[in-house]
Amino acid sequence: MEPVHIVIMGCGRVGSGLALALDKRGHSVAVIDRDPHAFRRLGPHFRGRSIKGVGYDRQVLAKASIVEADGFAAVSSGDNSNILAARVVRESYGVHNVVARIYDPGRAEVFERLGIPTVATVRWTTDQMLRRLLPEGSEPVWRDPTGAVRLIEVRVHPHWVGRRISEMQAAAATPIPMLQRQGQGMITNERTVFQDGDLAYAAVETGRTPDVEVILGRPPVKR
Repeated sequence: MEPVHIVIMGCGRVGSGLALALDKRGHSVAVIDRDPHAFRRLGPHFRGRSIKGVGYDRQVLAKASIVEADGFAAVSSGDNSNILAARVVRESYGVHNVVARIYDPGRAEVFERLGIPTVATVRWTTDQMLRRLLPEGSEPVWRDPTGAVRLIEVRVHPHWVGRRISEMQAAAATPIPMLQRQGQGMITNERTVFQDGDLAYAAVETGRTPDVEVILGRPPVKR
């Protein structure tokens, strides 16, 4: 996959781990934290940028090249700061691929309704964050014992919003049996329309996983 630029707010255990994982995969990374000592967690071999400040400050975001960002992760220690930064980046800079870490699961449900995917601390893993930031390379949510079939949470390009799930299934040539919408799971049917903030789950043959991720991670092909 082609390298992408990801901006991360928060250089604690989660943010630094995420930054190092992205950097190791060859992606461009900018990390924001109000405490300059936090950048020590990145180590001497980190190739990205370290920027002192908060992720909702426009000057700080400019230094992080937010206008070039393909994704933004708000993983500081404060729920309010994470949500504020996520909303500023999404609404002011048009970065649709945004995810926020939330400590309070009750709050997480509220912000999911605003179209901002959230990951509550109790179920956080680096893989979950990576699945929501990167268009390819996701880990399966479920796989059958033989490894032939898997259910993956797949990143969908914003241009699919407003399209029927049936169109997405036809383009990817694979079933999309369920969505997560506003924090709630739902089974899809032929009339289901993909909405902003939805998380899509595709059932794929293992060998076709990269193809499905690429197709849904790009805008629909005009016919």
